[in-house]
Amino acid sequence: QVQLVESGGGLVQAGGSLRLTCAASGDSFSIYGMAWFRQAPGKEREFVGGIKWNGEATEYADSVKGRFKISRDNDKKTVTLEMNSLNVDDTAVYKCARDRQRRRSWPASGSHWYVDWGQGTQVTVSS
Repeated sequence: QVQLVESGGGLVQAGGSLRLTCAASGDSFSIYGMAWFRQAPGKEREFVGGIKWNGEATEYADSVKGRFKISRDNDKKTVTLEMNSLNVDDTAVYKCARDRQRRRSWPASGSHWYVDWGQGTQVTVSS
């Protein structure tokens, strides 16, 4: 099992940037893919992006492509989500999660593939 703690959320104006970090504790972090999901009030949880266990592949939702970037540092056991050109539709609670499968060849986008969710961090974008 991996414990995950997100940080870096906050209030930002439209067009601004934020950097979220997911810190993991526990063993075997480096052999599992990681992903970020978000959920806005009254909406379904949404895949934001994922990164392969070795960092060599990433996958993004269409809504964030070209604006968000995921990276990971397996030595530090962290996953980072850099968010640029934020808009009000990006307002949500953002959570990181660990893939249930070891060394998956490509980041999975379905939430059912993920376990060990963090508590989340609130991102609010004002117009």
